[in-house]
Amino acid sequence: MLSKADMRSYRRQLLDLKKRLGGDMSDLEERALRGAGGQANGNLSNLPLHPADLGTDTFEEELNLALLENQDQILDEVNDALESIDEGTFGRCENCGQEIPAGRLQALPYARYCVGCARLLQGAT
Repeated sequence: MLSKADMRSYRRQLLDLKKRLGGDMSDLEERALRGAGGQANGNLSNLPLHPADLGTDTFEEELNLALLENQDQILDEVNDALESIDEGTFGRCENCGQEIPAGRLQALPYARYCVGCARLLQGAT
């Protein structure tokens, strides 16, 4: 069973992660949505002059959008973990109900499942 001090520590860790993710997401949104061509570099146009530049810009935009989607998913997990602290269910596996080991929570404070259940559920998908 997690102590009140442990819960405060995990809450603080999750809030710090949430703040960091918010900043990272803003940066990724800016980069992903700035459009092809990037910054003007002295050309008459903001568009790249070479097709390879367009391909690179497209790849970077897609990568940034994928990273943004991943960050958004983690932010949802963090918010759910903060909610579970408020509800008193934090640190319990959502599948089997057993306590999630402290080492796992320290590494992944928004973990929903113990290692065994996470492996089972990951193998099922």
